[in-house]
Amino acid sequence: MSKSFTESDLAQIAALGLSEADIAQQIDNFKKGFSKTRISEPATVENGGIIKLSDSDVSTYEKAYRKLTAGKKLLKFVPASGAATRMFNDLYAFTSTYFGVANNFEAEFPQVKTFLENIRSFAFFNDLNDCMEKAGLDLNDYMKRGDYTAIINFLLKEQYLGYGQLPKALIKFHKYGNIQRTSFEEHIVEGAQYAQSSDGKTRLHFTISPEHKPLFRKKIAEVKKYYESAFNTEIEIKFSEQKHYTDRIIVDEYNEPVRDEDGKLIFRPGGHGALIENLNECRADVIFIKNIDNVAPDWMKHTTIIYKKVLAGMLLTLQEKVFGYLEILSGKTTAEQVTECKKFCEKKLHAMLPKEFDSMTLGARKKALRNILDRPIRVCGMVRNQGEPGGGPFYTIDQNGTMSLQIVEPGQVNRKEPEQDEIFKGGTHFNPVDIVCSTRDRKGRYYDLRKYVDHSTGFISKKNKGSSVVKTQELPGLWNGSMAFWNTVFVEVPLATFNPVKTVNDLLRKEHQG
Repeated sequence: MSKSFTESDLAQIAALGLSEADIAQQIDNFKKGFSKTRISEPATVENGGIIKLSDSDVSTYEKAYRKLTAGKKLLKFVPASGAATRMFNDLYAFTSTYFGVANNFEAEFPQVKTFLENIRSFAFFNDLNDCMEKAGLDLNDYMKRGDYTAIINFLLKEQYLGYGQLPKALIKFHKYGNIQRTSFEEHIVEGAQYAQSSDGKTRLHFTISPEHKPLFRKKIAEVKKYYESAFNTEIEIKFSEQKHYTDRIIVDEYNEPVRDEDGKLIFRPGGHGALIENLNECRADVIFIKNIDNVAPDWMKHTTIIYKKVLAGMLLTLQEKVFGYLEILSGKTTAEQVTECKKFCEKKLHAMLPKEFDSMTLGARKKALRNILDRPIRVCGMVRNQGEPGGGPFYTIDQNGTMSLQIVEPGQVNRKEPEQDEIFKGGTHFNPVDIVCSTRDRKGRYYDLRKYVDHSTGFISKKNKGSSVVKTQELPGLWNGSMAFWNTVFVEVPLATFNPVKTVNDLLRKEHQG
């Protein structure tokens, strides 16, 4: 392998915190590919893979949240490194193809037509209008003349409002009279209402891109005191970036490293799965995880806040039971107690014990149970399928025949195999990234989360670059492969808790207007 790299290459690799062996493994992954995940059936309410809560359950776990979070440190973890560029894909495509004439504007540019017809409904409209006024232009005149490209350029281009270069977190999502809030601010408001610790602090952790850090710092300086006063809390916000040693090399169709114009190797970030490293450095008793674009305006927050508390109450109730069983298994244990622990693992954690478990010695059975119980725990909210693209909850079978509950993305499954495709299509629920987790053991020590990653999973994609093809590789996704060996519980949550914004026109949905 060393013959393939120059001294300059090796220095570049080392600067990222990687070794030559790491790159050899990455290239081997390109050559061999990642094995597909085998799914045996969807996790559903009917088969017990997903818990459906009664009104009484909701009340019970909300009370448990209030009781069990006392004295504990809570944290909200939000992946927020994504740029807003994808939100405006339709607008970018429009500005590159529209030159003032369209045979049928509505048919050729339906999304742009919707955007323009409702432009005053967006929370960022006043900023756009002011931006054009400062340039001596009148937005209304441009609308009347049909000069739509100019309006959109003022919204997107860096020298004007610059929305095309902002992180999604700093796009204004909602308006309240004369006040507008970014999704970043909406997460602060949410966090203050369910992630405020008993010491009065609301702690939030955002993963961001390094180039956006000054913008986030500026926003915090503008709004921090206001929200601290509004919610009677001290807000503590920390940022982190994806680690460079999680970067992945880019190769051509022959699995040879691709180089830039200066002859340097090209790397790209390892995707969401890289954030397990960031999560591993967070220090809290309860961690709430939610995507940056999934926020609701105030009039819809009530359900989200209740169910975040409910999921946390479930997590801490489950954790108490797990810690109790680990305590039992750490000392003198009767056969009856081992049987009780076994039932808990099978029924509550959907864990599969060795086939020979019942014939094993008492000591071996205790060890097997401790191995299952002594892991990070996550409780994941799931919503009913509404046709959103993405993964969902399934029972999976690994190469050793072990069954477990996992969040599975479409790209992980061999959809060309009819049986696997039918099972995937039979999924009843969608993963909205609504996770509450515990990363400490019963003695208060933090787990090394990297030990619970399934490194045999990952994604390889091909892209055209000019006349050639390049291949990129992503780490196991944070919600699936990177948390593959956690203890997992799935819970049905109301659709009202899931309000994603993938395109700018999603902000026109009634859930974001109101």
